Amino acid sequence: MTTHAPVPSPAQVVFPALGTTAVLLVTEPSALHAAEAVLRSELHAVDLTCSRFRPDSELTRVNLRAGVPTAVSPRFADALDTALRAARITDGAVDPTVGSAVIALGYDRTFASLRPDDARPLPVARPAPGWQRIGWNPRTRTLCLPQHTRLDLGATAKARAADRAAQQAAAATGSGILISLGGDLAVAGRPPAGGWRIALADDHAQPVTAPGPAVAVTGGALATSGIRVRAWRRAGHALHHIVDPVTGEPAAAVWRTATVAAATCVDANTASTAAVVLGERAAGWLRATGLPGRLVGTDGTVLCLGGWPPDCPAPGIGGS
Repeated sequence: MTTHAPVPSPAQVVFPALGTTAVLLVTEPSALHAAEAVLRSELHAVDLTCSRFRPDSELTRVNLRAGVPTAVSPRFADALDTALRAARITDGAVDPTVGSAVIALGYDRTFASLRPDDARPLPVARPAPGWQRIGWNPRTRTLCLPQHTRLDLGATAKARAADRAAQQAAAATGSGILISLGGDLAVAGRPPAGGWRIALADDHAQPVTAPGPAVAVTGGALATSGIRVRAWRRAGHALHHIVDPVTGEPAAAVWRTATVAAATCVDANTASTAAVVLGERAAGWLRATGLPGRLVGTDGTVLCLGGWPPDCPAPGIGGS
């Protein structure tokens, strides 16, 4: 009989960022410090560029200048291009012009500061202005929003940051890298033997206390969108942060979570968010993309699509 030494666990660091939790894992423990520096630098830059909650962010400046042509930085241009592509490939299900609707619902500050039970009456819902109305010249980096329009770049900007940081950290250190930003997960470099084991759960921030569904990821990205974690009540109504651009209201509660695998975290997040917004139409739309996905209904029913493996209880390194 032979025995094998245990495979060393990847080194990791966890810290709050962008109103959620950042998790970094590396296959080479000696690379952790350098990889963390890359990640923190990327997160600082995206926060300064795309935060809705910072009065000094570029996004705040752009939103205040709605109706006026405004020159933007290369990083903001990249974030806007990413958001507009997401809108285009989802036929507007993921639309960056939902900012005013999100704020009207009460999500006008960091989620940690949000009142969990707001007694104020619900506002009259209004459809988002629509991404097609954005005036954008990528050559001159000149943006003109329709008047009274606010952009919300949060979802795609966070996913883009995960992609960028993972690639940059792997290139800088030569280590295998996994980065998760609030359930938006990207990997780069050589993974550990058997791949990165990812436990699936409604809330990425909760510890895994019992065996549950898990998948192995060797490359690309994984993203989960859901209606359970960033949720609150207002005037007796249950609300959540994923807004349907057509109505200006929280997306109908059809899917508790939607998890999608793709080549990039941006594509995975775009598809998972679109699935929540599309509700009953999500399964057909997701099948048409060819992306593997796992949809969990509000009653706990699980639907696996596009080759997503059946649920297999196994320990994982952290929830998506």
